Amino acid sequence: MQENVDAGTVPPEPSRRWPWWAGFLAALVIAGWLVFLNVGRWLVLENPLQKADAIAVLSGRMPNRALEAARTYKQGYADQVWLTHSTEPAAALARLSIDYLGEESYSKQILMHEGVPESAIHVLDPPIVNTADEVRVIGQALRKERQHTVIVVTSKVHTRRVRALWNRIAATNGSAIIRGVSDDSFDPAHWWRTTTDVLDVVREILGIANAWAGLPLRPSP
Repeated sequence: MQENVDAGTVPPEPSRRWPWWAGFLAALVIAGWLVFLNVGRWLVLENPLQKADAIAVLSGRMPNRALEAARTYKQGYADQVWLTHSTEPAAALARLSIDYLGEESYSKQILMHEGVPESAIHVLDPPIVNTADEVRVIGQALRKERQHTVIVVTSKVHTRRVRALWNRIAATNGSAIIRGVSDDSFDPAHWWRTTTDVLDVVREILGIANAWAGLPLRPSP
């Protein structure tokens, strides 16, 4: 009797879905690996240099950005260099009776040292807190001066985020030519090899995501 029952039982067929799931997971791993390898290159988004009304230097990475702006000025691409400025950390240090010259002061000295006349250097208002503020202030300056094109100098890893911010915040004020520092140390092909490049890539990806989402994240007070 037991033999007859066993003989009539149909054994379950092995699942035919597992090869599809394995292929899907393999494709995900490969895609993730390709993204990992190429995200550094993707973050670098520069425009060809051409004549403009002004060169704007984004704050940070001193003296490299100011030096690049000076080179661009001396090549004849624009007649003015614009700097942004922040109230911090000068305001916090002033409460401690400590004098502090803002970054724009040092950038101005660098520009003049490299041959840019003082009359060609302008510090823009109002004060800024982050890159979004800088892009907004530069765009407002273009509109106020009735000018059309500005060369924005920043670090290479920062170029795509600056473009995303310009398109969202300032595109109606004029055109921006985004340029990275020519001798920038960022290695887009091997960004994972140094802590500086890794931190830069992570920060830029988060910043781009914030820009694409409409800037829901605001600077800390």
